[in-house]
Amino acid sequence: MKTITLAFTGASGLPYGMRLLECLLNSGARVHLVYTQAAQILAKQEMDFVLPNRPQDAEKMLHERLGEFSGELKVFGIQDWYAPMASGSNPGDAMVVCPCTMGTLGKIAGGISDDLVCRAADVMLKEKRTLILAPREMPFSTIHLENMLRLAQAGAVIMPPNPGFYLHPQSVQDIVDFVVARILDHLGVEQTLMKKWGE
Repeated sequence: MKTITLAFTGASGLPYGMRLLECLLNSGARVHLVYTQAAQILAKQEMDFVLPNRPQDAEKMLHERLGEFSGELKVFGIQDWYAPMASGSNPGDAMVVCPCTMGTLGKIAGGISDDLVCRAADVMLKEKRTLILAPREMPFSTIHLENMLRLAQAGAVIMPPNPGFYLHPQSVQDIVDFVVARILDHLGVEQTLMKKWGE
């Protein structure tokens, strides 16, 4: 069973993160979820639901929202320094920050580990594990681009949620699924959301 840390931050694009969570849990993965206060605001604004403050309440709500799944879900608080992914001795297989704010990306690029999202990302980099960042911003400033380059050079995968249109999406869900499928491919998780090119 793969262990994937998934982080939601306050950038627009929470439907990507929620769909990724659903797909990972349905694939049988163990998901360690952490989210920022800004992501809680975004959940209400973009998806009309509340991400609870208490991890136990969040787990219950997400189980009810997502229904039955074969994976395992554990939610951690943003300042839970005893969480497994806070240490290189138990980092898990990969981490995705989706959506990723430029503030979070900048802190990770600068090695600033002042919350569990940034600490877990820092652990992924130092342990040479897969770290995928999905920054949702436009346009990119020079500072954004320099931070992304620095992270790419350190081993992170930068995957802005830029959907392709060659599959002729018919809905917003199709566009979301395109991006999530590409992330799943990079995680090595089987997906049926999108046909592979040439098939």
